Amino acid sequence: MIAVQADIDLARIAAIRARMPRAFTRGPGERFALWVGWTGFALLTGYCLWRFNFSPVYLWNGLGELGVIVRQLFPPSMGEAPGDIFYALLETLAMAFLGTFLAAAVAVPMAFLAAKNTFPFWLPRFGVRRLMDGLRGVDQLIWALIFVRAVGLGPLAGIMAIFISDIGTLTKLFSESIENIDRRPMEGLRASGASSVQTLRFSVLPQVLPMFLSSALYMFESNVRSATILGIVGAGGIGFQLSDRIRAHYWEEACFILIIILITVACIDAVSKRLRLAIIGSKAGGREL
Repeated sequence: MIAVQADIDLARIAAIRARMPRAFTRGPGERFALWVGWTGFALLTGYCLWRFNFSPVYLWNGLGELGVIVRQLFPPSMGEAPGDIFYALLETLAMAFLGTFLAAAVAVPMAFLAAKNTFPFWLPRFGVRRLMDGLRGVDQLIWALIFVRAVGLGPLAGIMAIFISDIGTLTKLFSESIENIDRRPMEGLRASGASSVQTLRFSVLPQVLPMFLSSALYMFESNVRSATILGIVGAGGIGFQLSDRIRAHYWEEACFILIIILITVACIDAVSKRLRLAIIGSKAGGREL
């Protein structure tokens, strides 16, 4: 019985192959394109390895040096000035908070100017969007280097870097939230004679505020990590302390700083996730975002 069923299945497969041969085999053009793609990928990979002087010997020697550094990281040590480390950590949190808060405050009105359904004038809206693209397109690290040069070393450069970069990102997120709202309440208020301000206040803001808060919380969570990197280039905070220990080869203290950074980021991630879920969890069907 099993043999008969197998023969029937093979016969059906053969019949299907005969009717639709391209479903089981690639055509010559498709095979050639696939060959060209894989060949190009292999050549590009080989060129990159050759261009950057990749060598297994260098890699092996580097791994050996990395092993020496890892052994020197333990046991972690607070060093002689743990107060400076914890103060720098608070400075990093303050940088992330102020940069995110100020950026969100500016991004809210800019988002209404960048959204099609709240600002119908094409040319100014196009200008706002391109300006935000420009701010967002330059990495925070580049902004930090610029502001370190402009205002000097310290947390102000980090705050300004986060502020400028986040304006573009938050404006994009906020404007997309505005454009995706349910337009029926807005149309109903307009039909009843409500002014533009009243329409925004009673139909748009109630729908977008949860998304605004969620996006701002996520950006704060991300900026805590970013502020650590910004400190390495002179923007203050815990990153500056970490960079200072690494340059001086105080690996035990560097390990301690890395540990408190990881703990802080993990705590902020957990709290931020709960807050975002509390804010928009019901609108997302109870799923974590």
